[in-house]
Amino acid sequence: MTERHTGGCLCGAVRFSSAAKPGPVVGCHCSQCRRQTGLYYAAVNVARAALSLEGTEAVRWYRSSEEAQRGFCSNCGSALFWQADGSAEISVMAGAFDTPSGLAFGHHIYCADKGDFYEISDGLPQYAVNPA
Repeated sequence: MTERHTGGCLCGAVRFSSAAKPGPVVGCHCSQCRRQTGLYYAAVNVARAALSLEGTEAVRWYRSSEEAQRGFCSNCGSALFWQADGSAEISVMAGAFDTPSGLAFGHHIYCADKGDFYEISDGLPQYAVNPA
């Protein structure tokens, strides 16, 4: 039996399913992620080939940099995806997964760029940039 991990946007127009176990949750504290979400981006990487989408007509993509684009629901505005150009993986917002998700935090990236109004105090590894 294949393990499925499902989720979707706030309004339900976009649903997704992953046939692969998502990686650990990564907290990205870069200024773009903070501006998009209001705090920081908590996401997991999933093999793009393992991700199935329903409601693709509601997904809009925003080119946020020269290297990547961000996907969101055009109906409710939920941030859903971050996709690096040419990558076989896609980052999916951890909070968009249905519960119980089975997800666990792994580490934080771009901590040198984090907001000045909060501290990262969970004891997990913190990287000034992305070590990947």
